[in-house]
Amino acid sequence: MRCPFCSYPDTQVKDSRTSEDGYSIRRRRSCPKCGSRFTTFEHIQMRDLIVVKKNDVRVPFEREKLYRSIFLALRKRDISPEQVDQVVNGIVHQLESSGETEIRSATIGELVMEALLSLDKVAYVRYASVYKNFTRTEDFEEFASKLTTKK
Repeated sequence: MRCPFCSYPDTQVKDSRTSEDGYSIRRRRSCPKCGSRFTTFEHIQMRDLIVVKKNDVRVPFEREKLYRSIFLALRKRDISPEQVDQVVNGIVHQLESSGETEIRSATIGELVMEALLSLDKVAYVRYASVYKNFTRTEDFEEFASKLTTKK
């Protein structure tokens, strides 16, 4: 693995741990040249997935993009990065085990919404505001009122 700081081609693994859900391995690495330390994650990839967007454009699935969108919704909430990783791993596992190679973006969005609803309701509303394209304050009010009636 190449060092992200100095591009030295041979870094050393200092520590490896399996994630709680068993779907990824976290590795702490160090660079013998510059001494920098960084973390990498190794994930199981059963198949290459293609995301079919609303306009029928097809793009490769990016796990990191899914992680960023969930992490952004959970920003400043009391949720650990390990919990975010578990959510992402669960969603990716569902997508890969569905047997489909092309997944509609709406399907991914619904899986994220479902996961966030059970994890953190504030993050759920944050994600929904972007996913469902809220444009007015009334959109938030309507969505929040549906959320409180679901209890």
